[in-house]
Amino acid sequence: MKVFKFGGASVKNATAIKNAVQITQSYKGPLIVVVSAMGKTTNSLEELWSAFVKRDQKTISKSLNKLVEFHNQLLVELFQEQSSSAKLFNESLSKLSNYLEKEPSENMAYEYDQIVSYGELWSTIIFSGALAAYKVNAKWMDARKIIRTTNHFQEARVDWPKTKDLVKSTILSAFEKDMGLKCVVTQGFIGHANSGKTTTLGREGSDFSAAILAWATSAQQVLIWKDVPGLLNADPKEFENTIKIDRISYKEAIELSYFGASVIHPKTLKPLQNSNIPLLIKSFVDPKAEGTIIDSDESADYQQASYIYKRNQLLISISPKDFSFILEDHISEIFSVFSLTGVKVHLMQNSALSFSVCATMKKTMLKGLIDNLSEKFNVKYNEDVDLLTIRHYKDHVFPEKLKTKKVLIKQRSRSTLRYVLR
Repeated sequence: MKVFKFGGASVKNATAIKNAVQITQSYKGPLIVVVSAMGKTTNSLEELWSAFVKRDQKTISKSLNKLVEFHNQLLVELFQEQSSSAKLFNESLSKLSNYLEKEPSENMAYEYDQIVSYGELWSTIIFSGALAAYKVNAKWMDARKIIRTTNHFQEARVDWPKTKDLVKSTILSAFEKDMGLKCVVTQGFIGHANSGKTTTLGREGSDFSAAILAWATSAQQVLIWKDVPGLLNADPKEFENTIKIDRISYKEAIELSYFGASVIHPKTLKPLQNSNIPLLIKSFVDPKAEGTIIDSDESADYQQASYIYKRNQLLISISPKDFSFILEDHISEIFSVFSLTGVKVHLMQNSALSFSVCATMKKTMLKGLIDNLSEKFNVKYNEDVDLLTIRHYKDHVFPEKLKTKKVLIKQRSRSTLRYVLR
């Protein structure tokens, strides 16, 4: 058993979908194929959700029409006549349209999951139809019947034992009943609570879905198909002359994810590590290329410096108003405020009289954060600073484009060098 995951870029148009089908054809089954929403569909559905909770009928109509036009165009390009995929898409669209006529509840996260989840449903309906058109024996399955979660909408937590039971009774049972079945196609990102309501696993959660299903089936490996040749030592959008990393350990990949590397979802790696299931990152542009292997082998972890550059950070410096030392009870109070206002801390530094963090948060929450902290502390902050992390910096070269920036904070450990820059 192998688990594939095709992200939005790999199924963004008819040509990309046909390419993903051909990649699937080139591998022997059994396969589980996890598919994300196509192209920028999730962003469009988020616009629709935002309009729905605001009861902005004009934007609801505009956003929905845009989504319908995009998917109908794909159906026309992929299938020469009225297809079963078109019928299933229209049935699903009708359900969403009916839902949008209701009054929204006060639980915005719940409404998000009920609406935005349609992107993955539509993509898998179309992808399954494309497989059928290429004579691939595939079966569509609904992740809302397979991945059981809590009812923490937008950030649902997996019920691992129940999910394993459901995978056995659905996916594994399907392969047992039909020995000619090559693949099961299902959705990334979505699951269901005990109540049956749709939940989502967090933004970019489709990688996590693939890992969950790999863990539940004791898969041989997971292959994530991307528009890059593998895991790179830096973001090619930020730095020139990036280098592909051929092999890296789970441990190092988790560290890179923690520091902000965006190739792998942070939650994806842990279930794979626990079951020692290798993860391959491969290019859908050049599917025969080797890509990157992530497994338990740590021997190559220290051979290459990696650069992680995060823009639009917030640097906050906090000190007691009475000039007393920063103590544990102060830090506890500060983090309670961070939790309430949605602050995600990426770097911390403290001295006797001050405590500083580099973090991200929604800008709409910034005033509330500063007002809350200012009741007991002196607060200074800088918006739009940058955070550069360099892993295994022994032979690193400081990026030329950042040399003109002012260093506000510098931290060094045995393996990691970090700068807050402005």
